[in-house]
Amino acid sequence: MSRGGRFWPVAVVLVITLSLEVAPLPGPMEYWRAPWVALAVIYWSMRQPGRYGVGTAWAIGLVLDVLKGTVLGEHALMLAIVAFLTIKFCQRLRVFPIWQQTAAIGAIAAVYVLIGVWIDGMTGDVEGGLLRLLPIFSAILVWPPLRWVSNRLITPLVEA
Repeated sequence: MSRGGRFWPVAVVLVITLSLEVAPLPGPMEYWRAPWVALAVIYWSMRQPGRYGVGTAWAIGLVLDVLKGTVLGEHALMLAIVAFLTIKFCQRLRVFPIWQQTAAIGAIAAVYVLIGVWIDGMTGDVEGGLLRLLPIFSAILVWPPLRWVSNRLITPLVEA
């Protein structure tokens, strides 16, 4: 299979995560929405850091900004920082046991969420208060099954 043919599973994951990010949720559930795209960027930056890095994360972030109607560059900056941190520590993250990896992913998700809160605060969008921190806990809860599914189903398609 050609190298270009291996991108389709990543593209499918990207479409799914972008859809999960913009799909409407009922009232209070909106605050619990996991940062799906950030988790996908973390996974692929950790799995193949030479192929999916800061530039890819920036481009995905611009698409997410357009889909969500946020300040152009907000999610691009957030995802680029997430990709940078993941690539910086990917050798360690890969060998961590799942509980330790989940804690580290939670810390990276916290950086993602807090940068978003900071940017939104600068633009005057301050609704939600402390509820805006709930996606950090969602990311911690979602990471272990997401990693398991990705390792078993998606990664073999990319590395085949």
